[in-house]
Amino acid sequence: MNSFGRLFRVSIFGESHGPLVGVTLDGVPAGIALDEKSFEKDLNRRKSGKRGTTPRKESDLPEIATGLFRGRTTGAPLTVLFRNENTLSGDYANLVAHPRPSHSDWVAARKFGGFNDYRGGGHFSGRLTLGLVAAGVVAKKILGRKVRIESRIVEIDDCNNPDDFPKIVEEALRAQDSVGGIVECTATGVPPALGEPFFDSVESTMSHLLFSIPAVKGVEFGAGFAAARMRGSEHNDPIISPDGTTATNNAGGIVGGLTNGNPVVVRVAIKPTASISSPQITLNTESGKPEELRIKGRHDACIALRAPVVVEAAAAVALCDLTLIARSLRP
Repeated sequence: MNSFGRLFRVSIFGESHGPLVGVTLDGVPAGIALDEKSFEKDLNRRKSGKRGTTPRKESDLPEIATGLFRGRTTGAPLTVLFRNENTLSGDYANLVAHPRPSHSDWVAARKFGGFNDYRGGGHFSGRLTLGLVAAGVVAKKILGRKVRIESRIVEIDDCNNPDDFPKIVEEALRAQDSVGGIVECTATGVPPALGEPFFDSVESTMSHLLFSIPAVKGVEFGAGFAAARMRGSEHNDPIISPDGTTATNNAGGIVGGLTNGNPVVVRVAIKPTASISSPQITLNTESGKPEELRIKGRHDACIALRAPVVVEAAAAVALCDLTLIARSLRP
């Protein structure tokens, strides 16, 4: 549904062109110092503004509605709201009968019988990642300064040279098209033995959250898919220290579903934006025939440009939940 987590529970709500979007966090320990400024750095990283991102401008100012008293968390559910201020809902009226290819329009109408809010993608919109980023800020505070989580774009449109990224995005803009990319996230200082075998492994828990980010189509840890092309002698990570440090990190800091004390490394594949300005031939449900669709609205030419902080937040939330579970099991 719209919630994730066992002890650190995240619930997102709202629609892209509705009054607001937000998040409620249950299980936040009492006494954590927090205010609106705590969210500023990460929220600014998610904002549009760079060439190739959506022209839609929003202040994205957080409003802490519950769970805070005198600058400290109370232990009650923490709710953070974001008002939608810059909506152009009329840009989406034609999509009711003419759904965008590779977008949620068609499946959402089928699932909810046409009662879904289609404006800007409604509840399926990437705008709801604001709540996930806010959750990541709180999760990082719970994890503490010893755990450091960082994300970066390592590839755009099959190019891994960051100096060429702006040129690739510009070419996509001129072609009225879009490009995808790969984001790598690394978490250092993660203690060993977080997670469980099988269904609550670190990989399965983190992947669950990462795949909930709109546009994510692939997740790999450590060597990832390259491991299938390696011998065991190449892929194995020899332990070289009593603290569990390994000579290599092909496992991505996770063995047997548990963290092993080495950096947790995960890469996420972000698809090209489905909403492009170039005309496309796709089904018109009123006529029952494929017809030319011209998409209006304001969209990113490269979603990956704004994805690193969202990926980082998802990783933080997963690690936070696993950390609180581990703490609860201590004698």
